[in-house]
Amino acid sequence: MVIYGTAVLAACVLLGLLLGEALGVLIGVKANVGGVGFAMLLLMLVSDWLRRRGALPVITEQGISFWSAIYIPIVVAMAAQQNVVAAVKGGPAAVLAGVLAVLVCGALIPVLDRLGRAPTIVMKGA
Repeated sequence: MVIYGTAVLAACVLLGLLLGEALGVLIGVKANVGGVGFAMLLLMLVSDWLRRRGALPVITEQGISFWSAIYIPIVVAMAAQQNVVAAVKGGPAAVLAGVLAVLVCGALIPVLDRLGRAPTIVMKGA
């Protein structure tokens, strides 16, 4: 059922937020550090694990896909906005680090595209 997909997503988000809070405490920051990222990774890992075991019916997968498409991008956008505000207040080094990270990621898009393509088979004599 779709509700099971929602439950899987909710469990991953809660566990991700707990891990983010724990990481914040470990490094001495009074904030959630990477909670949404942990949640997304957990969701991918759990979904793949369930799919491999045959325990993820199509309707449940649709529930996961639906809420992932809605919830996670919104939270990521909100977190990114907070990061930009903090970076601007933090000074030019933080802004420069952010800009460089975006440029490096953009430069790696063609490399990842080439790695993800299936190899073409060339038949000789045809």
